[in-house]
Amino acid sequence: MVKAVVGANWGDEGKGKITDMLAQKADIVIRFQGGANAGHTIVNNYGKFALHTLPSGVFYGHVTNIIGNGVALNVPRLFEEISELTARNVPAPHIMISDRAQIVMPYHILLDGYEEERLAGKSFGSTKSGIAPFYSDKFAKIGFQVSELFDEELLKEKVVRVCELKNVLLEHLYHKELIRPEDLLETLHTYREMVRPYVANVSAFLDEAVKAGKSILLEGQLGTMKDPDHGIYPMVTSSSTLAAYGAIGAGIPPYEIRQIIAVTKAYSSAVGAGAFVSEIFGDEAEELRRRGGDGGEYGATTGRPRRMGWYDCVASRYGCRLQGATDVALTVLDVLGYLDEIPVCTGYEIDGQVTTEFPVTCRLEKAKPVLTVLPGWKCEIRGIRQYEQLPENCRKYIEFIEAQIGYPITMVSNGPGREDIIYRQSSLR
Repeated sequence: MVKAVVGANWGDEGKGKITDMLAQKADIVIRFQGGANAGHTIVNNYGKFALHTLPSGVFYGHVTNIIGNGVALNVPRLFEEISELTARNVPAPHIMISDRAQIVMPYHILLDGYEEERLAGKSFGSTKSGIAPFYSDKFAKIGFQVSELFDEELLKEKVVRVCELKNVLLEHLYHKELIRPEDLLETLHTYREMVRPYVANVSAFLDEAVKAGKSILLEGQLGTMKDPDHGIYPMVTSSSTLAAYGAIGAGIPPYEIRQIIAVTKAYSSAVGAGAFVSEIFGDEAEELRRRGGDGGEYGATTGRPRRMGWYDCVASRYGCRLQGATDVALTVLDVLGYLDEIPVCTGYEIDGQVTTEFPVTCRLEKAKPVLTVLPGWKCEIRGIRQYEQLPENCRKYIEFIEAQIGYPITMVSNGPGREDIIYRQSSLR
């Protein structure tokens, strides 16, 4: 059976924990899109980790962890991550890299930074990980596919062609140092030797795994609001963040994805620029940021303070719909135990009209939150394993959100650890 774990919101929803938890019973975990521009924070018996490229199944010896063809593969970063794990006594994970994955090149990272510098105050809030230039090259058909590393004649010709193109930008737009074909070729040779033991025909491997009834987890990066088609364009990422793309980014038939777990926080957070209707500021935001997550709400990759907001039912309903959620996992619920009252965004006011439909960006930027205030539960809920044992106001909060978004909340995370999870039977089923 194939399951997908994806974000319903802006990313940073706690997907890493949910994937890590479900990977215990999985045979294969696949990253199917994105690159090292975002991270999944995981807390387990080995400690606390921030994964960027590695799938979240790497802490289980029985799991095959796959870098799918849809991933932006930063080769040195991947191997740094593996070294970081083994240095902390995590057994070396079983890794497989798709021969159709494409490589983030050093010039992608440089160009990303140069463009943000050029745009200055009108920048897109990039993590400067080379993601937009990488995907631009992929679709302009001048990217380097992993399989091409093993064709020396092709590499020699292609590095010359790529340098000619990139040097026009470097010289005339950015006024920066040019790149040389011989240096680029040497870099590609280094990458070839690094990935050689792990490269495989992943789609053929997965075809056999599906036929054999293996348990497969697709792991998405970021969330619906960062999808380039359905998100808050242009303040989005450069690959599809939707579960549907899992079929493409891994190389499996779409009808094989039978369960889609959309992850959403019990409040809202976002990293980077873009419309964020339920956002809060000042001391109120700082208090939630300080208490949030495990050690505070800061980006797993960038370390940037996350923007904070109340739970947004409009965005989450839309996010779950676009993901095709069969289940919703509500995370970091324990964080809200300090509040006397908890506002929830249940609608958007745009030009004097209230809507519960998530709008396109130009209208979204005009939206003001319509808030419903619910009573808090004012106590610690970590350690509770049965839904019925949660305080009444806590259960009412969950059930209110579930009714608003219209998708079944079947998992509630009330702490950072693997064991901090409550399974529940949704009334929507």
